[in-house]
Amino acid sequence: MEEEINIDLFLEEHKDWMVQKTGSGLRYWIYEKGKGAEATASKTAEVELIIELLDGKECYRTDADEVEVFEIDRADIESGIHEGIKHLRVGDRAKLILPSHLAHGLVGDLDKVPPLSTLVVDIHLIGLGE
Repeated sequence: MEEEINIDLFLEEHKDWMVQKTGSGLRYWIYEKGKGAEATASKTAEVELIIELLDGKECYRTDADEVEVFEIDRADIESGIHEGIKHLRVGDRAKLILPSHLAHGLVGDLDKVPPLSTLVVDIHLIGLGE
């Protein structure tokens, strides 16, 4: 309940974000539309990511001139990213807000993400492979 309130307060500060909410609690906003293929399960996604906490503290970022590559619905990556990417097409840039149960949950990642943290993910879907 408190996490939901914190997300709502965050979105009050970002009124220009036209977010949609899924049944799982994921919120996403596609702020730049691509024209490529739709991301679907079992495809290999090539993305650039910036992962932050709600307070803006950056946790992770894809290195310059590199991409993160993972198989949709099969890789060991936050479940909220798997869910969110399936709303995207190649070329899309989006903001994903992952409640803690779609991120790292009760324990965090034991590194840069504290327990029970909501994450804001800026994602750019660069390409899809088989």
